[in-house]
Amino acid sequence: MKIIYAGSPEAAKITLQFLVENQETYGFEIAGVLSNPPTAKGRHKTPTPTPVAAYAIEKNIPVFTPEHLDSAAREQISPLGADLLVCFAYGHIFGPKFLALFPMGGINLHPSFLPKYRGCTPVQQAILDGEQFLGISIQNLSLKMDTGDILKQDFVQITEDANSEDLLNYSAKSGAKMICQLIKEANELKKLPAGKPQNKEGATYTYVITKEMAKINWNESAETIARKIRAYYPDPVCWCTESNESPIKILAANEIAVIDAQAILQNDPVFGPIMEDEVYKQMPCGKIIAYNKSTNGIYIKTGDGILNVTKLQRQGKNAMTYKDFMNGAKDFVGSVLK
Repeated sequence: MKIIYAGSPEAAKITLQFLVENQETYGFEIAGVLSNPPTAKGRHKTPTPTPVAAYAIEKNIPVFTPEHLDSAAREQISPLGADLLVCFAYGHIFGPKFLALFPMGGINLHPSFLPKYRGCTPVQQAILDGEQFLGISIQNLSLKMDTGDILKQDFVQITEDANSEDLLNYSAKSGAKMICQLIKEANELKKLPAGKPQNKEGATYTYVITKEMAKINWNESAETIARKIRAYYPDPVCWCTESNESPIKILAANEIAVIDAQAILQNDPVFGPIMEDEVYKQMPCGKIIAYNKSTNGIYIKTGDGILNVTKLQRQGKNAMTYKDFMNGAKDFVGSVLK
C-alpha cells in the first residue's frame, strides 16, 4: 500500500517518524509527504521547512508544500499512485477532488474523544477543562472538519504536571501505532474497515489560542492559572508583567493550598508572619509572597490559593528554574505581578 502523509508541526513529525520506521513491518510505503510551505525565521528571515518536511527531506521522501490544494497540487500528487492519505495536524481542509485521488480515502489522527473537542486545540481545551483523560481518535477524513466516522479510539491519562507538549507528543506516537494497526487491517480487507458515525449532539469545538488569551489574570484561582500554564505551553505561553511593566513568561507552575503554604513557612522567621490569615487577606493578587529552599518554588497569591512557580523567563533571557532565576532577582519577592 502506498501512502501520502500530511502534517506540519513537531508532533506530526513524531507520527511520521514512527510510520517510516515501521512501514516494512506493516506492509506500506510512504510515497510522499504534504506539509505547509517554509516560513521565514531568524534574523535573516531564512525560509525554514516545517519539522515534518525537514524529516522527510532527511529520509529522501518526496515533499510537497503547496499553498493551496488546487489542481496544481493534485497534478503533483496524482502520479505517485497513493492508495491512502494519512493526516495529522496538517492545517488544511481536503476537498472532494483531492480526496478522490486516493482509492482507500483518507484517515486523520485527532487527539480527543471525538465528537468532543473538534478543531485545532483539543489538547489545550482538555487541560483547561480539567479532564482526567485525553482521547486519541482515528477518523475517516471528511469534507467537514473532524466529522468523519470513528475507526479507532484510545486514551491517555492527564497527569497533574502534563502540559500540551507532553500530551501531544504522547498522542503522536500512540496514534501512529493505531494508524499502523489500521493499515494492517486495511491491507487484509483490501479496504478500510467500517467506522462508527459520530454523535452530532455530543460535538464541541475548540478554537485558535491567541497571545492575549495567555495573559495571566491573578484574580483567577491558582487552579485555573496552573491549568492555563500547562495548556498554553509551549505556545503561546502564559505571561504577565512585572512592576516595571516588563513582560515575563511563566513556563511551569502548580497550585498549592493556603493552609499548606502556612504549614511550610510557619517556622520561617521572614515568611512565617506574612502567611497569617489577616496579613495574607490584605495582600493584592499577583503579589510574590515568598521564596526560600523550603518552598520548592516561588509563591504568588491568586484570587483563590497560591501559585507555586517553578520555571520562568524574562524577556530576552533564557528560561530558568526558580532557583537560578532567584539568584539574579533579589528584589522579586514582595513585588506585584500584573
